[in-house]
Amino acid sequence: MTLSAGSRASRLKGHGAHPALLAAVTYGALTAVALGIGWVRGAPNVFLCRPSHAFETAIAAHFVSLGLGLVLAVLVATATRVLVRTRSWASALHEDLRPFARALGGEAVIVVALASAIGEETLFRGALQPWIGLVASSVLFGVLHQMRGRSRVAWWLFATLVGLAFGAIFRFTGSLLGAIVAHATINAVNLRFLIAHDPQRMPSLGGLLGPPPSARAGKARSEGQR
Repeated sequence: MTLSAGSRASRLKGHGAHPALLAAVTYGALTAVALGIGWVRGAPNVFLCRPSHAFETAIAAHFVSLGLGLVLAVLVATATRVLVRTRSWASALHEDLRPFARALGGEAVIVVALASAIGEETLFRGALQPWIGLVASSVLFGVLHQMRGRSRVAWWLFATLVGLAFGAIFRFTGSLLGAIVAHATINAVNLRFLIAHDPQRMPSLGGLLGPPPSARAGKARSEGQR
């Protein structure tokens, strides 16, 4: 969920800025904004909110939040791979995001994934969700993830839906830990998937496991030009 940062980092990389440093500075500033909003609202600890479920201890709430976050990360990462291989819109989105991820370089993935997760979660979940609500904060989160071209709507909708899931974990447990861990894990795993996986080179297995139509058409065009 971090290609909003990835696109900025990849553009500045060409001007000599290191993507990892850029991400740390950018999302450090975003976290500062979140803390400022929390302070103005009289709720400076943006890592906690009033949970919808009563837990016996705060530690229990953090553990449940962490567990739900890890489960969500596995589900989203798995769904991403299945959709890219079976749906043309997901394959197109993957192809459109791939240049940004590759421009980051593998060495910057962990820093960018963690920094963006902390910055975006403290702002959209920690600072904004208790103020404007789950749906509105998730839509704003989706709006942040903008890109030009054919996959703009798909990327916005995907980010909004995942943002709703992050927010639900925060609302249920009152702990931002699970949302941050889920966000960082999804970012790291999917960025590496974007870097390593080229839909145009997928082997054809036939049926639902074969490459989607966009990948097959692209492969046919490239072979025809040889």
